[in-house]
Amino acid sequence: MLRAALVVLLLAGPAHATQEYILPTLFDVTGVAADDVLNLREGPDASAPIIGALAPDATHIEVVEERRGWGRVNAGERSGWVSLRFLAYRTDVWQDGALPQGFSCHGTEPFWNVATDGGELVLDGVDLPAQRHDIGAILGTGVFRDPMRAVLADDLTLIATPQICSDGMSDRLFGLRASLIRHGPSPQLLSGCCSIQP
Repeated sequence: MLRAALVVLLLAGPAHATQEYILPTLFDVTGVAADDVLNLREGPDASAPIIGALAPDATHIEVVEERRGWGRVNAGERSGWVSLRFLAYRTDVWQDGALPQGFSCHGTEPFWNVATDGGELVLDGVDLPAQRHDIGAILGTGVFRDPMRAVLADDLTLIATPQICSDGMSDRLFGLRASLIRHGPSPQLLSGCCSIQP
């Protein structure tokens, strides 16, 4: 009996090992004085060079990766690291059957963008006039706060999977890899990255 209980405890792991969120997700800056800023650093270390800053009241900051108490965020055309000690996790980001307000995806070769507008996905690109597609369903995995989503729209299927993703055009990194399937007589598979930052 004691051996069985020990096995269960070992398999469960320590209570502090469980994480209340899955990345990417959104945070708000907290604990920074009104006359100060939260430094954005080149690496996940307090001695790394400062490459930018977040305002003390900044909200909806997308964290795409975590390392040793630091979170990778995008600012401008690059990504950097901020101390997670000064970020408060938002619990309103990933809801069943829905996408976060700032959800959008894009890819290159060919260049394309997709964003939500009400109950529609709007697809456009360099050589592609804007096309509106009614969303039929937004599917999740059923795992609490898992950001993986499949969006089923007329003539389009978009799958967003949590994975570090580069757009190949900037120094930014994203937390969702996108696969966009265009249905119709000449089906097409497009790849890219997604962001949830409004």
